[in-house]
Amino acid sequence: LPGYAVIALVLMPLYYRLQLTSIYGYLGQRFGPASYRTGAGFFLLSRSIGSAARLYLVALVLQVTLFDAWGVPFAATVAVTIAFIWTYTHKGGIKTIIWTDTLQTAFMIAAAVLTALLIGRELGLGPAGIWERVGESGYAKVLFTADPDHPRFFWKQFLAGMFIAIAMTGLDQDMMQKNLSCRNIREAQKNMFSFSAVLVVVNLLFLALGALLFLFAEEKGIALPERSDELFPLIATGGHLPAVVGVMFLLGLIAAAYSSADSALTALTTSFCVDILDIAKRPEATREGLRRRVHVGMSVALAVIILIFREWNDASVISAVFTIAGYTYGPLLGLYAFGLLTRWQVRDAGVPVVALLAPVLTWVFDANSVTWFNGYRFGFELLLLNGALTFLGLMLLRTPRGTGGNTAHT
Repeated sequence: LPGYAVIALVLMPLYYRLQLTSIYGYLGQRFGPASYRTGAGFFLLSRSIGSAARLYLVALVLQVTLFDAWGVPFAATVAVTIAFIWTYTHKGGIKTIIWTDTLQTAFMIAAAVLTALLIGRELGLGPAGIWERVGESGYAKVLFTADPDHPRFFWKQFLAGMFIAIAMTGLDQDMMQKNLSCRNIREAQKNMFSFSAVLVVVNLLFLALGALLFLFAEEKGIALPERSDELFPLIATGGHLPAVVGVMFLLGLIAAAYSSADSALTALTTSFCVDILDIAKRPEATREGLRRRVHVGMSVALAVIILIFREWNDASVISAVFTIAGYTYGPLLGLYAFGLLTRWQVRDAGVPVVALLAPVLTWVFDANSVTWFNGYRFGFELLLLNGALTFLGLMLLRTPRGTGGNTAHT
């Protein structure tokens, strides 16, 4: 919640005041064109990987539950998944995204609620009994440790969660484009605060559903899979529950992934056209064709990343998403922090170098932290380290005010 407050009270007024189509236009006004394209480039990388990870989960479940039996290769499943998103977003724009997001999110929540009720019925529990059973179980406990070296140390988790929210929402064109479509800043802020409140409830719902799945597996003697990502599909489609649960699981999973992936594809296209290709300066007659080609190109890129993700990832999807975010959103966090918290200018041409070096140094620190820092292990606060290294790098690039970049400030 503190992270969303920063977005609503600091970042959103900035975006509305500058009347930005792309939120990375701020970096261009503050530092210069190289910083602008650096921010947009890291967004393209971050959102592509994040969306691919979510769609990978959908494609994997569809492959295991349906298409393997039909002899359909995984690559074809991925192609169909991407093509479906492309079909209904390449013409609709932001209005299509907002409405499909609303419907898909509503269906996702409905699927979770109905699945929980059906599992509860199998356990002989009503709605009230479900909450009571989950509350009495060990799965309802929030696990923190007082050991600062442990990744679950409370302040590590708190600060990492706060800045992950700021970076993955407030510094993400995909997430912010819906808020920038509001009529004014008051509506946008109201939307953000409402979103944060609803998010708390939805997170509690899915945490309860996860606990219920583990309780069901224990009571029915179901062997737990090596990765927790596989527990829901194992129970939902393994004949342990009525067939309707499997159907609800598949539809809910698709809705959950598509509710972010469809808007991401549009945001990736918009960012590449506006931030990288500077489409506004191109002849008007060529813009639509160029935008369509970029849209197709982004679709292909997502498909390729999904296939790579399948080969290389061996962690749970949610863990992989947050770990990757620590490396790809860190430079964005450092750039915006430097722009908002200081009045220094920087040598704009050097910004891409700093933004590339910071994640590399972050990886070096993470790989050697136990040895170098007396047993300290990084968790998701890698994002803060990455942002801090970017901030320090920008300090080395600072110039006397009025030289080396633009003079726009907050």
